[in-house]
Amino acid sequence: MRQLKTLRKNNPREAQRVKRALGVRKRISGSAARPRLSVFRSAKHIYVQAIDDDSGKTVAAASTQDKQLKGGMAGMKKVDQAKKVGELLAQRLKEAGVESVVFDRNGFRFHGRVAAVASGAREAGIQF
Repeated sequence: MRQLKTLRKNNPREAQRVKRALGVRKRISGSAARPRLSVFRSAKHIYVQAIDDDSGKTVAAASTQDKQLKGGMAGMKKVDQAKKVGELLAQRLKEAGVESVVFDRNGFRFHGRVAAVASGAREAGIQF
C-alpha cells in the first residue's frame, strides 16, 4: 500500500492501473493446473508470465526481448510482436504440461497488444 501512495504522487495514471490490478488480483488466482497469465505492457515491450500463485513460482515466461524472438521482430508492428509473444508463451506452457490458464490483464484494457497476446496464446492451443 505504501508503494501505491508513492505512485499516486509521482505517477497518478500508473497508480490507477495498479489499483485496478489489485482489485482483479483479489478475485483471481493461479494454481499449478491453471496458472495466472499476467501481462505487463511498457511503451516499447510486452512481458507475459504464467504464475502458480499457490507456490509463488513462474511456470513460463516470454517477452519481446526474448532471445528466440528478438531477431525476427525488426520491422513488425507492436501488436504483431505481442501475438508472437503469446504464441511463444503457449508453446512453453505446452512443454510444461499446462493446457489452460486464467488471464490477468494487470489493470490494462483488453485491447491492442494485451488482446493480441491472448489471441496468440489461444491460437497456439491454450484454453482461457
